[in-house]
Amino acid sequence: MSVTGSWSFRCVFPKLELGKEREYIKEKGYQNIHALVAFSGEVEFSKNDPNVAGLRGEKFSESSMNPNLKGRDMRKAFDTDDYQVMLVANKYQTGFDQPKLCAMYVDKKLAGVECVQTLSRMNRNYPGKAETGTFILDFFNDPDDILKAFQPYYQTAELTDVSDPDLIFDLYDKLRAANIFTWQEVEQFCDAFFVKSKSNAALANICKPAVDRWQKRYKSAVDAYKQAKAIFERTKKTADAVLIANAENSFKQCKQEKDALEIFKKDLGSFVRFYEFMSQIVDYDDKALEKLSLYARNLRPLLRETFMEEDNIDLDNVTLSHYRLSMIRKQDIKLQENSADYKLVPGDDVGKGKAKYRKEEFLSQIISRLNELFITDNLTEKDLVNYAYAIRDKVSENEIVMNQIANNTAEQAMLGDFVKAIDDAIIDSSEAHQNQKLQLLSNPAKAAAFAKVVFDLLKS
Repeated sequence: MSVTGSWSFRCVFPKLELGKEREYIKEKGYQNIHALVAFSGEVEFSKNDPNVAGLRGEKFSESSMNPNLKGRDMRKAFDTDDYQVMLVANKYQTGFDQPKLCAMYVDKKLAGVECVQTLSRMNRNYPGKAETGTFILDFFNDPDDILKAFQPYYQTAELTDVSDPDLIFDLYDKLRAANIFTWQEVEQFCDAFFVKSKSNAALANICKPAVDRWQKRYKSAVDAYKQAKAIFERTKKTADAVLIANAENSFKQCKQEKDALEIFKKDLGSFVRFYEFMSQIVDYDDKALEKLSLYARNLRPLLRETFMEEDNIDLDNVTLSHYRLSMIRKQDIKLQENSADYKLVPGDDVGKGKAKYRKEEFLSQIISRLNELFITDNLTEKDLVNYAYAIRDKVSENEIVMNQIANNTAEQAMLGDFVKAIDDAIIDSSEAHQNQKLQLLSNPAKAAAFAKVVFDLLKS
């Protein structure tokens, strides 16, 4: 096999990505190029997933997506001339050693050790690889962030303390105390896992009772959280200190329950990573730890969180008409030769995860939507966000519009004076925002999408 292997990390919808891959290969007339799809568990499309007509109601797994494997290990099959491309969804970031790999396409945020582990899949030596070269096409990460992730490991890295191997037992007890799974299910999964005839679907089915318990509790917690939040917001308008305090306590309790279930999912991943790392150093001689690690690794991808309704973006009426790729930069990242020694902190915070900070998550979504909206060749993220906030602040000065937003649904408010207020604010925006202003004034569809972003900022 020549040095032509490439790796795409990650595809959210493996079925769609593989379909696009095959269509592109056929369209370009390429010969003898075949792709594998690597992901854990099963994928089933919902009504909220875009561009999935004809795919709903069907479950997809690695075995069903790669019928030509014929029982072979995927990593060994990729080493043959049968396959040249692998589409990967949250898998093979560690323990995947393929020296022929020469290209990687990244569409996911990478940071810290995860970044080093993922991109280091490319650094294996192979005859001819030095001549052909390697490259990474990154659609998501900033070069400075990649450099920051690698720099600590480039020269002298000193560990400030040692990791406590007994932390794994604390996390083991914490996971079992959550009552999401039973030990009988763990035993059943492990027995089935080592039976060669068992499919991924059969293994996922063993995890289903735990998934159902988690999803039922999570849905209940989210519903209670939304209700408590609405009550708290209404109570704040009464100016009654006692009612406000009671409503706030109820809201916090509901949030804690929801957060605990989200943290349980994080703890599953923490348990697997910490055990797999420490067991290479410490002989635990504990079958229970090994079994839970195996079960947790497969259970975690099946637990899917839902976003709060106010953060959702309705894509029902959106059709992809075209897309544009812009090369932001092409560069070699240079590590510093004479940088200071780095202190590496041991992983003693395992199992101490905290809930996501929703405001940061919301801002991240806003930035993502603005990047999709504008031609950003000469604009930074700061430019995009500052402009959106400037328009928001201008519209917020209009009392009539703000009253309409406060007392109507989003659909009703958008039919009022809001649209005109947005147009006026855009026209009045300063010369510093000339780039964005011209894009919006020349494209009504883009202006409408931007108005929705500003509306969400006003509601947040």
